[in-house]
This record gives sequence, structure tokens and C-alpha cells, in this order.
Amino acid sequence: MDETSELTTTDNVTAQDVAEVIAELEQYRERLIQETTETAKRAKLMRVNVMAKLEPELVKIDSALQELRDQQAALSVSN
Repeated sequence: MDETSELTTTDNVTAQDVAEVIAELEQYRERLIQETTETAKRAKLMRVNVMAKLEPELVKIDSALQELRDQQAALSVSN
């Protein structure tokens, strides 16, 4: 089970818990782009081609981030 699924099935999740996961996922997304771009430069690959390969993973991350933000908003409203 991935983190997003665990969060949506846990009753004791706080808005702070969700905020921490969002921050970690955003850091991961930025690190993924940065490290992939740096590696591509060293390998002398075109950035456009590298980003095209990376795009499906970024879409998954962005989708998870949106779900977490929605969950965070729902938790904030219910409190």
C-alpha cells in the first residue's frame, strides 16, 4: 500500500501529518527533476528528451500531491 492510500484509510490523520507528507513529496519531486537533469547533462542528453521520459512519473507525483492537498483541505474544514 502506498503512502497516499495509507493516509486515506487512517482515521487518526491530522492536517499536520498530511502537510508533512506533502512537503516530503514536493522535495522528492524537485530532487528527481534536479538529479535527472544533472545526470542528463553529464551524459550529454537533450533536456527535452529527458523531461519527456520523466513526465509520466511527474504526473503521478502531481496527482498524489493534489489528492493530499484535497485531503488536507477536508481535514482543515472538519476541524
